[in-house]
This record gives sequence, C-alpha cells and structure tokens, in this order.
Amino acid sequence: MKKVILGVAVIAAVVFTSCKNETKKETETTTTEVSKEIAMTDLSFGVRGNCGMCKSTIEKAANSVEGVASANWDVDKKKIAVSFDDTKTDAMTIHKAIAASGYDTEKVEGDLDAYKGLPGCCKYDHSMEMNQ
Repeated sequence: MKKVILGVAVIAAVVFTSCKNETKKETETTTTEVSKEIAMTDLSFGVRGNCGMCKSTIEKAANSVEGVASANWDVDKKKIAVSFDDTKTDAMTIHKAIAASGYDTEKVEGDLDAYKGLPGCCKYDHSMEMNQ
C-alpha cells in the first residue's frame, strides 16, 4: 500500500511539473533602445575628513546629487574623484552638497551645524592639507 501511495505521489509530481512547464509560453518582445551617449565629466578635488565614516558620508553626499554616477573619496589623499553628467549638474553643486554634510572642500567651507553633528572621529582639523 505504501508503494502505491508513493508511486501515485511521484507520478502526480511529475505531471504537475511538466504541466507547469508547458503552460509557460515564450513571448518574444522587441525593444527599441535609443542609443544616446552621455559624456561623463571626471573631476577630482580635495575634501577634508579623517576616517571611513567620513568616506561614507562624503560619498553619500556627492552621490545624492542628480547626475553623479560615482564618487570615491581617498582617506589618505583627502581627495574625491567624481564622475558626473554635466548636463544634469556641475562641480559647484557637488562641492555644496559635500559642504552641506559638514565637510570642507577646496571651494566651499563645510556647514558648521552639520560639522558639529559629526561623530568625534570625523571632527577634522580645519587647516588640514587637502593633497593636490
């Protein structure tokens, strides 16, 4: 009796599996992509900061700007490398976004209230060199 029940269960599983695969219909869709090349601008500039937490905050601020494709702040060199679409944003907008998060850039001083809210390890020396 157990063999019969087991056999029925196996057959039922095979039938349901094969039926399930048969009901899937392949549909062919064609999409037309408009190939539009976007010229990305690469920029590098100094940003004061100290640690990995600074890195996270600085990169998040830069990436929050519409048109920024990537941002990578180097903790040792105190520089950020940004790639962005210059039809959507400009360098000064990126500087201002980073400064609003509390960090000094080469062109804009960091927001003092945001700086005061940074963790202790992120409180950098305002006369710190930003390597060129």
